[in-house]
Amino acid sequence: MAERPRVRPRSAQYAWLITGPLAIFTLSCFAGFWVTDRTWFDDWKAGLLALVGVCLVYVGVFNVVIRRSTYSVVMVEVPFVLVLYYLPPAMVICVVAIATLVSQLIRSAVYTPSKLWFNVAKNSAGIALASLVIAGLPHYDGLDPRMWLILVAALLVYTVSDISSLAGVMSAVQGFRAGQDVLRGGVSALVFASINMVIGLIFLVALEATAWSAVLLAVLVAALIQMLRSFAEFLRQHRTLAEVYELTKAVREAGADSGLPDVLLGRVQTLMRSEYATLWLAPQGRHPELLLTARVENQGLLDLSPTPAVIRERALAEGGTLAVGPSFAATHDLRKPLRTAKIKDILIVPLRSGQTTIGTLEVVNRLGDTRSFRLADVQVLETIAAHAAAAVENGRLVDRLRHDAYHDRLTALPNRRRITDALAESVKVRAEDEVVVVLLFDVDGQRDVNESMGHAAGDKLLAEVAGRLRAIAGPGALVGRIGGDEFVVTLRAESTDATVQLATDMREQLRGSMTVGTLTLDVDTAVGVSVYPDHGADPDTLLQRAELAANAAKVLPYGVQLFHPALESRAVRRLGIAADLRTALDNGALDVYFQPKVTLTDRHLVGVECLARWQHPAQGEVLPEDFIAVAEHTGQLSRLTEVVLTEGLRRCREWADQERPLSIAVNLSVRTLLDSRFPDKVSAQLEHYGVNAAQVTFEISEPGMLGDIERVLPTLYRLRDLGVRLSVDDFGTGASSLSYLRQWPVHEVKIDDSFVQGMATDTGDMAIVRAVISLAREFGLTVVAEGVESELTLDLLEEMGCEIGQGYLFSRPLPYERLEAWFNAQTEPATTETGEVRRLRAVI
Repeated sequence: MAERPRVRPRSAQYAWLITGPLAIFTLSCFAGFWVTDRTWFDDWKAGLLALVGVCLVYVGVFNVVIRRSTYSVVMVEVPFVLVLYYLPPAMVICVVAIATLVSQLIRSAVYTPSKLWFNVAKNSAGIALASLVIAGLPHYDGLDPRMWLILVAALLVYTVSDISSLAGVMSAVQGFRAGQDVLRGGVSALVFASINMVIGLIFLVALEATAWSAVLLAVLVAALIQMLRSFAEFLRQHRTLAEVYELTKAVREAGADSGLPDVLLGRVQTLMRSEYATLWLAPQGRHPELLLTARVENQGLLDLSPTPAVIRERALAEGGTLAVGPSFAATHDLRKPLRTAKIKDILIVPLRSGQTTIGTLEVVNRLGDTRSFRLADVQVLETIAAHAAAAVENGRLVDRLRHDAYHDRLTALPNRRRITDALAESVKVRAEDEVVVVLLFDVDGQRDVNESMGHAAGDKLLAEVAGRLRAIAGPGALVGRIGGDEFVVTLRAESTDATVQLATDMREQLRGSMTVGTLTLDVDTAVGVSVYPDHGADPDTLLQRAELAANAAKVLPYGVQLFHPALESRAVRRLGIAADLRTALDNGALDVYFQPKVTLTDRHLVGVECLARWQHPAQGEVLPEDFIAVAEHTGQLSRLTEVVLTEGLRRCREWADQERPLSIAVNLSVRTLLDSRFPDKVSAQLEHYGVNAAQVTFEISEPGMLGDIERVLPTLYRLRDLGVRLSVDDFGTGASSLSYLRQWPVHEVKIDDSFVQGMATDTGDMAIVRAVISLAREFGLTVVAEGVESELTLDLLEEMGCEIGQGYLFSRPLPYERLEAWFNAQTEPATTETGEVRRLRAVI
């Protein structure tokens, strides 16, 4: 059902449309009564006594609030019975008019002329009508029931006139609905008026019986007034307690919701009978300043407040309740700012959280010109404010917990849960001509910062990266942090082809120097890209595939990788072989292959490199990089290294017993070198197999060692002290080869096969190889070239002074049985100064 439209209040000046005719009518009746009875003022003593009585009744008023205005329910019919019976009509009109004027001036803290003169005209016109009824009917003795009926009729006319005049002025000023509200309340007014008439008639009968009854009536009136006041106060307290209970219950239920002002302010305004109720909350963290006001005539809340700034600042400075109005003498100095703002009275109660003031609850202008806030109202508002402060704190706590549940505490970015929810919404509303892109940025070097400068510096680095990502992502993107050094950006793009260029541009903007503490670091990232719908239909799949792509991007020079199915199949395969690898290690199912190493000058076989190989019973041959990566992530790499080293030493012992002394080379990872127990294990194995330490070479990959050089150096020195040889594998691919080479206790360098294989056709690769050989000879290091696959490459290396070669030109990695066959077919004994060695028969 459509809501009936509200009529906007008109100006109070419209009240003169009713006041004017009432005043004219009153003056006309007064003039007529004066003409008919020119000695009416001779009874001025009785009139003065009547004036005092009517004023007392008007002051002892009971108020009924209807919307913005307060309507008075008084026992005025009691004295009216007496004055209508005993006084001439002109005197009665004067008494009522003067009593109304005096009582309005006494009771009103703030008054407006239109309302003041309307009340005077209304009461005077009503009593003039009642006097016309009395004058038009016969006058009987006060003990005669016929006189009682005449007085009742006259006062009923007065009451109906009073209600009609009030309804008329409310309709003129506030709209037709306000007038209807007054008429509906008129039924109760007639009931109360009838009761008062009966009391007045009792007083009349008593006074007619004997004048001494006035003494008893005065005592009765005093007792009745006290009883009515006590009863009214009891009802007010009961009503207030019930309303406070309902309000606090509503506030408690809305405490964790953002609709607290809607629940609170309207109820406070009604309970406190105020024109305005305002909630002001100071800004705090993520919560901005809040200022909302409920006004009696408005259905919604207003984002303004009638409270003068000086009043609120005074309340905040004192830190306690501030009450300004006629009932509070202690704040008399603040009455002037209120009058300037056209405010009658105000109560301000600070909202406190511990010792901190978080806001204020304010009520302005007690409804009704004849009422103002009292001390009891202060206590009620303080009770409400305590519940409101608790509700605000609870709401902010819940909001903070909700925010923390969906955001990263360090960077304040959305976390994985929030990103997942946002992606779920994005894929639902994707347009046909666009794709949803997931960019995963993996920050390189964050772990190094943690280890070298502490976690505080690492956190600062991540916060700097988060700030840069927010700045470059744009307004349409959502930036989040889903892991330790992993950030995600989700956005929409025109096509899949555009996503790689977009990721590349963002990566380039993200790169650059970042200041952490006293250091300036160059931070790089690897970016993985996945796209909906090409790479997945749900958020988890998109994120997982973006992470796979980011891992693959780490080894790419441009650092950006778009997901493709081969990445997932390889990752799934690695995951599937993790458990099988442990079983293979337990059962000795891994094989060790051997690749010969040959001197280039005289083609002597000097040793072999021991390499692990795995033939999976279901998946066939597993690539070494796959199962080695699995072993590293599952903590089985030390066992794998131990298997290879044990097999190499065992074969080395056998060859020595067969008078074929060959050295062995075993690859080590940085993780193995970080194990302080490893040198002791090597020493025990050498002793167990009786192998000379000089016949064992450990090859360490240069790129892997650069990041942990300070941590692995102690282990390298201990291995060197055992007598084993140390070799830098994949030399030339690291970022700082030359600067670190002299710090490492190594005996040889092994040139990466990517340079060796390209040197015959690429002058750049040839220059690198020549430089490495020259540098190694300067440091007195042996040079091994891996990847020798052609006679031309062999001749070039020999010409440059490379000492040892290894590659498919000589032999592929072979299992032990085939290696023995290769020995017999491809080598022959040769006598040298150091003894008999094996020499290649021919290079094929």
